[in-house]
Amino acid sequence: MAAQSQAEIDAFVAWFQAQGATVDTTAMGLADIPGYGRGVVALRDLPAEHTLFTIPRDLVLSMRTSALPGKFGQAEWKKFGLCEGWTGLILCMLWEEARGASSKWHGFFPILPTAFDTPMFWDENDRAELKGTAVVDKIGKEDAEKDFATKLLPAVESRPDLFPPDSIPHVYTVEKYHLMGSRILSRSFHVLRWKPDGEEPDEEAEVDEAEASSALNTDGNAMDVDAPTDAPAVEFDAQEPVEDAAAEDDEDDDDDDRYEDPADVAMVPMADMLNGRFATETARLYYDDEHVLKMMTTQAITAGEQIWNTYGDPPNSDLLRRYGFVDVTELEPPLSGAGNPADIVEVPANFVVEAAAKHTKNKTQERVDWWLEEADDDVFVIGTDCELPPEFVSLARLLLQSKADWEKAKSKGKVPKPVMDATIGAIAMDVLQNRLKEYSTSDDEQLLSGPSQSSLNHKMAVTVRLGEKRILAGALQVLQSRYGKDAGKRKRGADSTSARGKKARR
Repeated sequence: MAAQSQAEIDAFVAWFQAQGATVDTTAMGLADIPGYGRGVVALRDLPAEHTLFTIPRDLVLSMRTSALPGKFGQAEWKKFGLCEGWTGLILCMLWEEARGASSKWHGFFPILPTAFDTPMFWDENDRAELKGTAVVDKIGKEDAEKDFATKLLPAVESRPDLFPPDSIPHVYTVEKYHLMGSRILSRSFHVLRWKPDGEEPDEEAEVDEAEASSALNTDGNAMDVDAPTDAPAVEFDAQEPVEDAAAEDDEDDDDDDRYEDPADVAMVPMADMLNGRFATETARLYYDDEHVLKMMTTQAITAGEQIWNTYGDPPNSDLLRRYGFVDVTELEPPLSGAGNPADIVEVPANFVVEAAAKHTKNKTQERVDWWLEEADDDVFVIGTDCELPPEFVSLARLLLQSKADWEKAKSKGKVPKPVMDATIGAIAMDVLQNRLKEYSTSDDEQLLSGPSQSSLNHKMAVTVRLGEKRILAGALQVLQSRYGKDAGKRKRGADSTSARGKKARR
C-alpha cells in the first residue's frame, strides 16, 4: 500500500485518542519500514509487559458495534444472509465509511490500505504460476462475487432510506467489496462477545481462546484475542492474550462450534498496525477487562526495533493469500536451505484412492464413502518434517484390506491403524510423484537465486510452489530410503532441494 503522510498518521493518532483510547507516544511510533510498509517501532528501550496502547471495546468495528444491523433490523439482516460469513461486516464497513464524519470510525478508514498485492488482485498470468499450490482453491474470488450479487446488493437495494440509490454505483461496488474483504482478511481480529456495565454474559459468551473458524467462509481469518481457560468473556486477565485470528485460521476444530459467530470478527484500530514475521512476536493484544483491550510487549525491545505481532506462523501459501508477502528463514532437517518452516503440502484423498487401485481389485467406492463419514479426511497435509500423516496411511490400508477385514472395520467403526509397509510405501511414492506433476516443471531454485526479470508476484508464487515441491521431494526421499529399491528412478518432476540439500533427480 502507499505510504501515509505524517499528517495522515498524526490525524489517525489524534482521532484514536479522542475516542477514549490511549497510546504511549514515548514508547512507540508509526513508521514506513523498507520491505514491510507501515509498521510500529520502539522509540526507546522497552521492558516486557509494557502497555503500548489501550482500546475501548466499543471502538472495535464489527457487526456488534456498528449501528447498521440495528437500523436494518435483525430479521431482515438474517433474511438477506448478512449474518453469515463476512458479507455483513463488509456492508457495515462500506456504510460506515460512506457516512464520513458522521461515523464513529471516520478517522480509521483513511489509514487503511487502499490496494493489496494478494493473488485476489493478480492477473491471470501471475495466478497461473500458483498452479498446484494450496493457494489456488482458497482465493475465493468467485464465491465472494456471488455473495456480493446475491446478498449484499439485494440488501442495499431494499433499503433506500439507509443506502441512497445515487450512492450505490460508486460506494457499494464489487471492487470495494473485494477491498473491504481484503482488509478483513489481512487485518481483523476475533474479539469475544461482552456485556456492558458488568452484566453477566449469556451462555454464548462463555468461551475461551477465540479462534478463526472455517465456518465464516473459505477464507475465514482474523486475529484472535485469547481469554483464560474456562473464563467467561467478561472476566479477562491482562496476561491472557488476544490471539491473532489469522493465526488460528488453519487449525481444524470441527467439533467445536463456539467460534462460528461472524460477529466476533472485528477491525481493531492501531492493533492492526503491527507487522508479523515468523517466530518473531514481541507484542500481543490482551483483554484488560470487559471494556478495554491493550497491546503489551511480551519481551524487552531495543529502541529503533520494529515491534512485531504474530500472524501465527502460517505457511507461505497462506501468507501470500492473506497478506501479499512470503517469509523465508533457514530450514531445519530433514530439509535445508531457505524457506518457511511452516510450509505444508495438501494432498487430496483421491490421489491415494487412484494409487491404491493399482495394488488391489477391491471395489473402493463404498470404502471411500465410509471413510469420509467416519474419518472426514479428504485432504492430507504434509509438513516440513516430510512425514506422511497417519490418516494418509490409514486410508491406504483401508483400501487394501481383505473383504473380511473391511467388514470387521466397518462393523466396529474403526479405521485401520496407520502401519507402514512396502506396499503402502509404494502407494505413497506414487501419490507424491503424481502430486509433483501438478506444479510447473521450471527450475524454481535457479529462478529465485539467479538474476531475473520476473515480477515480484512471479517470484512470490515461485517461492510458494518451491516450498511445497521441496516437501514432496523430501518425503519421497524418506520413503525411497525405507522402501524403494530403485529410489533414483522413482522420483520424477521434482526440481527442488532434497532432504540432504542435493538437487532432486528429474
